[in-house]
Amino acid sequence: MQASQIEIVPFGPDHLEAAVALSRQAGWPHRTEDWHLALALSEGMVAVEDGRVVGTVLVTPYKRDCATINMVIVDETMRGRGLGRKLMDAALLTAGDRPLRLVATTAGLPLYQKLGFHETGTVLQHQGLAGEIAAPAETEAATDADLPAIAALDRLAFGADREGLLSYFTGIGEFAVIRRDGRLSGFACLRPFGRGEVIGPVVAADLGEARKLIEHFIARRPRRFLRVDTTAETGLSPWLAEQGLAHVGGGITMRKPLANVAADPTATTFALASQALG
Repeated sequence: MQASQIEIVPFGPDHLEAAVALSRQAGWPHRTEDWHLALALSEGMVAVEDGRVVGTVLVTPYKRDCATINMVIVDETMRGRGLGRKLMDAALLTAGDRPLRLVATTAGLPLYQKLGFHETGTVLQHQGLAGEIAAPAETEAATDADLPAIAALDRLAFGADREGLLSYFTGIGEFAVIRRDGRLSGFACLRPFGRGEVIGPVVAADLGEARKLIEHFIARRPRRFLRVDTTAETGLSPWLAEQGLAHVGGGITMRKPLANVAADPTATTFALASQALG
């Protein structure tokens, strides 16, 4: 059966179990809870053949600033039939006129390039059992009153308003912050994900502050499974490996800006590469 005979329909609650199975087939660590998180913040579509879910895609909008495309998965028995293109066409329609971002695998790169996405960097995924380190003196747990300042820092670093996402994270995870001269200068989030917990997003004034914020959570999770995503440009990769979080893979960051509109310049705030949905 050809991909043209497959129906693309809105992601519903009855599709969740099949979506989890597809992500496991792809070797991704997402739990049912991780899919629930992504769906709570996104609009999803699934490809269905004879009642069977054979593909997924999610579009996560950040107001009118931009949208990220996530969880693009095609059943391994359906690959090479144009289904990835059909899912992406549905995602582009859903996203409307927003600038777009995604993290691509090597296999998906040619399709995204054909659709007008261009490479912007490389994500380095680090994970493993964290070592035992001392807690840094410079960090502290965030309070509810810190959320507006956290959202403002994140907006500067990410280039879009993710207050809804960060607010959601306060309900399932925890935040650490650094204050300088009475003002918030950096933050990090820790939340459950996959085999353990993920540290991210992380936004800081410089590399030293970023390390302190990551240390805040590593010190509180000795011998626990943690994940951190970064880029080669940050210089954090060797240090993360020393903490027991080995480099295990990654992806290619890509953007599709609006036509005739230049991409935003890179923010001066130090930020780890993370689209936050895993």
